[in-house]
Amino acid sequence: MQKKEMLKIAVSFVLLAAGIFLSAADVPFFRDGRIRLVWYLAAYVPVGVPVLREAWETMRSGEIFSEFTLMSVAAAGAFLIGEYPEGVAVMVFYAVGELFQDRAVSRAKRSIGALLDVRPETAAVVREKGIETVSPAEVRIGETIEVRVGERVPLDGISESDAASFDTSALTGESVPRRIGRGEEVLAGMIATENVCRIRVARPAGGSALSRILDLVRNAADRKAPAELFIRKFARIYTPAVMAAAALIVAVPWVWSLAASGFDYDFGDWLYRGLVFLVVSCPCALVVSVPLGYFGGIGAASRRGILFKGSNYLDAITKVNTVVMDKTGTLTKGVFEVQQVVPAEGFSEKQLLETVAATEMRSNHPLARAIVRALPEMTPVFHSSSDAKEIPGLGIETTVNGKEVLAGNAKLLGHYGVDFPPETDGIPGTIVLCAVERRYAGYIVVADMPKEDARDAVAGLRKEGIRRIVMLSGDRQAIVSRLAADLGIGQAYGDLLPEGKVERIERLKADPANVVAFVGDGINDAPALALSDVGIAMGGLGSDVAVETADVIVQTDQPGRIPMAIRIGRATRRIVMQNIVLAFAVKLAVLALGAGGLATLWEAVFADVGVSLLAVLNAVRIMRKRF
Repeated sequence: MQKKEMLKIAVSFVLLAAGIFLSAADVPFFRDGRIRLVWYLAAYVPVGVPVLREAWETMRSGEIFSEFTLMSVAAAGAFLIGEYPEGVAVMVFYAVGELFQDRAVSRAKRSIGALLDVRPETAAVVREKGIETVSPAEVRIGETIEVRVGERVPLDGISESDAASFDTSALTGESVPRRIGRGEEVLAGMIATENVCRIRVARPAGGSALSRILDLVRNAADRKAPAELFIRKFARIYTPAVMAAAALIVAVPWVWSLAASGFDYDFGDWLYRGLVFLVVSCPCALVVSVPLGYFGGIGAASRRGILFKGSNYLDAITKVNTVVMDKTGTLTKGVFEVQQVVPAEGFSEKQLLETVAATEMRSNHPLARAIVRALPEMTPVFHSSSDAKEIPGLGIETTVNGKEVLAGNAKLLGHYGVDFPPETDGIPGTIVLCAVERRYAGYIVVADMPKEDARDAVAGLRKEGIRRIVMLSGDRQAIVSRLAADLGIGQAYGDLLPEGKVERIERLKADPANVVAFVGDGINDAPALALSDVGIAMGGLGSDVAVETADVIVQTDQPGRIPMAIRIGRATRRIVMQNIVLAFAVKLAVLALGAGGLATLWEAVFADVGVSLLAVLNAVRIMRKRF
């Protein structure tokens, strides 16, 4: 289609240039007015007829005053007063502008489509007869699929391989491969990079995280930013107003000539001025470049693993001045690790760690798994009995090498009358106390580690001018306060239930000056995500709640992307505002010159098509901008 349009424009342009040359050279046969009219009509048809067709279609749909109507009337008027070259030029350059605009929009859409629509067309299913290649839509939940090296995962599922490496760049924007072990989630669109892996399907093709996100991005254009909505409403009023103004430019001087003696009215001259006014006033630059600017911002964010559900949220995030963040899974990894082993007198660190690990090895509690991971090679003589007793909310009582062992919190040791140092209550972090034969043996500090870029994220938010950063968590206040101090967060509140987080956000929103963004994992934090002005879900690829509740989704699970999202939103708004100012400034200047008879249709064409092209190029600039 674009090649066909380019051919039409080329034919019209060649005929237009040849006609201007023949006139300038004063070629005898071209002096005949009828030949000139036919020549320029032939130049007009390839580019003018499509515009006339569009004008007719928009009129039939009820939109009488459109940009197509403006251009059609302007070109017809130019032919009426004998300005054939300018009448053709209006359509040629308008067609060039439309072609560039269409190419820019298509490129932006293709970049997003290529980024996200990476779903394979086939899936290799492991069945009784062997491996069958079928459409992903034919695969049932619970079936096992096989993915070879270099192939994309066709469906969401759970890994059945011990360990595999996947390229997740299409989903998260991250170039570093991700290691996924047995029992962990694998998402459609990832690429196997090391070995053949098998995956048990967890979701149907239409319900995969990738499908939901693709739909989200495609539908983002339906949620308009305030500036975009204003421009659309403005264009509906603006277009008929300027057509009326153009008619007045022609009519008022004529009326004045009837009333005032000595005023010589030239219909052709004033009609020409009215046509210049019409061409200049065409709102193409605004109608096209503003939505394209927001679409480019959504595409730029998507490339970096940040999904905005609509251009209205791109606009909203620019106004945020207060960021509230959940702790676990947002600023921390959500994975516990042993930080410190402190034995009592008579015990060594190795003995204490081995004893507690032997006690915890049958437990599925995250703290227990962290301690067992810290001692990968268990000493053979350390074995716990099979009659371990897990006491909810306290810990475990069991036997290790024939000795009674207690491992849990302070309440557990207190329940059994074991004396332990009281200063352990003030230790920041989660501690596991241990007693052997009712004698205190020491404690192990287990903590949820902060993410690598958590500190940079806080610093980045301050650099973006965010005046208040708050951390909320259900963990103990001592743990929350310590992490906040490490990351440079001024306000931190612990011991909060989900309703407690909502209450804190409500307090902040009670002050109209606060525009609040809440960042959470999108599951337990759903009420807070919904209440905030901008809800941001971390790592929401596999979370239905995140996709449904949040306004912005950070696929990479990196808090450092939050200030980047704000930068992208602000850069998009700047570009949109630049386009609006540019279009109005140039058009108003040429409108004034045209009404005064100082501008020709050539200047009018530049004010319309030239400004449109500049605005479009400025809008697509955000797709290449570095953040």
